[in-house]
Amino acid sequence: MDNNNWMQQLLMLGLGTTSLMAEKIKEVSDQLVQDGKLNPDQAKAVMDDVLKQMKSDQGNWEVNMQRQLRNMMQDIGVARQSEVDELRGRIDRLERQVRDLENKLWK
Repeated sequence: MDNNNWMQQLLMLGLGTTSLMAEKIKEVSDQLVQDGKLNPDQAKAVMDDVLKQMKSDQGNWEVNMQRQLRNMMQDIGVARQSEVDELRGRIDRLERQVRDLENKLWK
């Protein structure tokens, strides 16, 4: 499975959950306005505060999830991109050396 795709799916799940919660909070605040327990300005202020907090928490969740995924991939032995790039460079150098040696043998 592509690691970026997996992380993207997790992030989308988090965003979907946030969106669903925001929708439910709006429904509750609208109901409180209809019931006369909050005026529209208070409901908007509460909604804005809750959404601001949710966005902040979402950002923290994403950072923590990425950190945990990196640690998990390291624990199971998945190479980092920099390690793969380094190995590709070493392979290129070795292939070049083999070609040079072959050329010397055939001359």
